[in-house]
Amino acid sequence: MMRPKISAVVTVYNEEPNIKPLVEQLTAALQGLEYEIVYVDDGSTDGTLRELYSIDHPRLKVVELRKNYGQSSALMAGIEAAEGEFISTMDGDLQNDPADIPMMLEMAENEDLDMVAGERANRQDGMVLRKIPSKIANYIIRNTSGVHLRDYGCALRVFRADLAKDLGIYGELHRFIPVLAHQEGARIKQIPVKHHARKYGTSKYGLGRTFKVISDLLLMLFFKRYMQKPMHLFGNTGVLLFGIGLLINLYLGFLKILGQDIWGKPLLILGLMLVLAGIQFITIGIVVEIQMRTYFESQKKRPYKIRKVV
Repeated sequence: MMRPKISAVVTVYNEEPNIKPLVEQLTAALQGLEYEIVYVDDGSTDGTLRELYSIDHPRLKVVELRKNYGQSSALMAGIEAAEGEFISTMDGDLQNDPADIPMMLEMAENEDLDMVAGERANRQDGMVLRKIPSKIANYIIRNTSGVHLRDYGCALRVFRADLAKDLGIYGELHRFIPVLAHQEGARIKQIPVKHHARKYGTSKYGLGRTFKVISDLLLMLFFKRYMQKPMHLFGNTGVLLFGIGLLINLYLGFLKILGQDIWGKPLLILGLMLVLAGIQFITIGIVVEIQMRTYFESQKKRPYKIRKVV
């Protein structure tokens, strides 16, 4: 069987009324290509699976997870099951438009891009609970990650399969797929895509995800700057704290020699705490450095990626 040019990966959780319409839209949009549709059911409790299994489609593949693991895990399961040369990802709520996929695929091939990300140019969502938190999150990610995209939350993306399968989308890191791809040295371009209002079902997102974005962003910053050199983070911080604590203790020791009573002074407690904290940070840095070396060497990984050899 010929390898598909593109695999459309759709993750769903309780999207029963949206299943058949989206499969029909995907079939119409991709009919000129060698394609497959990969649906990942993330532990739905409604009739989503029943709808999927009722569809007689030669190019539909259904991946059924045992329980609800979250969007990142579901997305990774779909990417692993996909066999296409390129992989497109999208939500299953009919808000993304499959008609944009061929255009994004053509751009990726013609411009030799590793990822084409969608931007919801005319976003059809509520202002307070969706648009404003999204703008805040986009601003924070853009200015801290160094990856300058306008919309990080659009689920519609097309990327090369080898890149997608190497991303390692764990936890809640699906929001940071462009950042993860950038860390792999990917060439990325973002283009406006269509966005529709939700017709059926309810949104799985809310205001609370803004706080998750901030906490995940701290992890992303560690990956971006210190993944291969953790000692530079923990060691530098430890040396700084230890140095300040040592200076404070030397100063207090000098006062003690002069005959002053330093016992019980808040400055003495601060100095001791800084010295201990510095030692702990340096120790953590050494341990994490050893773990990173074990991670790369035990799996025969390399701390670099080769695009091509000519």
